[in-house]
Amino acid sequence: MRERHAAVEAATRRFLTFRLDEALYALPSEHVLEVIHVPSVARVPLSPRALLGVANLRGTVLPLVDLRGLLGTRQTSAAGAATRAIVLDAGARVALAVDSVDSLVAIDEDRIETRESELGARDGEHLRGAFRSVRGEEVAKILDMERLLSGAFTQQTRRQQSRSGARATDEGRRAAPAGAASTMLVTFEVAEQEFALELDAVQEILPAPTDITVVPRAETLVLGVTALRDRLLPLLSLRGLLGFPPAPASDGREKVVVTNIGGAQVGLVADRARTILPAALSSIDSLPPALAARTGGESRVKAIYRGDGGRRLVSILSPQQLYREDVMRRLSESTQREETRERVAGSARQAEQIFLVFRLGPDEFGLPIEAVDEVGEVPAKIARLPKTPKFLEGVVNLRGEVLPVVDQRRRFDMPAADELERRRLVVVRTDRHRAGLIVDGVSDVLRVPNDSVEPPPQLTEQIARLVRGVVNLDESERIVLVLDPSELLTPAEQERLDAFQKAARENA
Repeated sequence: MRERHAAVEAATRRFLTFRLDEALYALPSEHVLEVIHVPSVARVPLSPRALLGVANLRGTVLPLVDLRGLLGTRQTSAAGAATRAIVLDAGARVALAVDSVDSLVAIDEDRIETRESELGARDGEHLRGAFRSVRGEEVAKILDMERLLSGAFTQQTRRQQSRSGARATDEGRRAAPAGAASTMLVTFEVAEQEFALELDAVQEILPAPTDITVVPRAETLVLGVTALRDRLLPLLSLRGLLGFPPAPASDGREKVVVTNIGGAQVGLVADRARTILPAALSSIDSLPPALAARTGGESRVKAIYRGDGGRRLVSILSPQQLYREDVMRRLSESTQREETRERVAGSARQAEQIFLVFRLGPDEFGLPIEAVDEVGEVPAKIARLPKTPKFLEGVVNLRGEVLPVVDQRRRFDMPAADELERRRLVVVRTDRHRAGLIVDGVSDVLRVPNDSVEPPPQLTEQIARLVRGVVNLDESERIVLVLDPSELLTPAEQERLDAFQKAARENA
């Protein structure tokens, strides 16, 4: 009797059935991991039609694939009727966007039709079989997901597991200009004046939090504390530190510059971030003694940067002089217990990577900071020359150098931006080119441990080249796609840019 019961079980298979438009489909239940609501996604540029983007599922990044795109039917469901995503393992772990999920059914093997002539497959459908629903009113088609995915995406083997690790830093260093007598400055605005910190002193730049916990009996200039990953971050007012009155009202553009002062990690709240730029050491002057001796905001300034031929003066702040010694000692003591606990536990600070994060629409992308020469406003005049490649917006004269400018929206086949005021020009250098990228805005400077950069979904050769890794900021529900600067243009486009730059040099 037991043997007969086992034989019956062996002859029964379980399927999850779901709908797309008017069709009923099925997948073997052993391939289904879970069913979720369609998650928000970070879109991958230049990806196939069937890839909606990558999503965060409880700390794990996985691609969200549109079934309509796989089957080649009308528009994808990014703005359509998809309400559920089926997380499955079909050779690769993916989430499949569908209109709705019907039920989990058990079907006898002898009810499954596998003859290709009887399946009634439509163009684009790859089926493993079909069966009639329990009531016999409809036919459920069993999709061959491995074949569908391999047809839409060229599966890639990892060229190097370390691609998203130390290699990012090494390549970025090679891209930086060698032997340049300069330092990188992060500039920001306080009371309509431009100040800066050296990049080495800045750990990251974040949007100002909307929720700040006020600390009772705290110093006047301590705005409060906010959570930054696994620790509390005290927030200090740069307006107050520099002797300016409080801002009349918030405009939503405030930034937090995270730095280390006296051994304590603190956030300096500025009115807004400005640029990241290389400052020649010859253009940086020490603060005049008459100003250095004063007790006001000038005493926080250690040097002055003369940019644009002296027309732009930027005060470079000294982090160690920003706040009184006794207050910084108390802030430092608040972190000592945590640091001691980390040392006792044997935890060591991991090697980090630093990324400049920029926006295109709602999506965020990162570039290794070593490959970024500077960030500034988009020039008012961009010369559009005849016979230039389609992807080029034009050229600008940047301090005597003819710099090609690429509109990243156009490069990624995105519609033109509606809001132009906050666009920025990110000057990127690779071992082959130096170009300006027009982006919608620059979000922040992000430092993350090496092991926080996950490999990208390996779906197509183009994605494998362009996307170096994925930073999944689970606590803030952000996904940042790390781009490879040397792969922002295709090989054919790089050759055209080479020819264009050569012609520009000859004409100059």
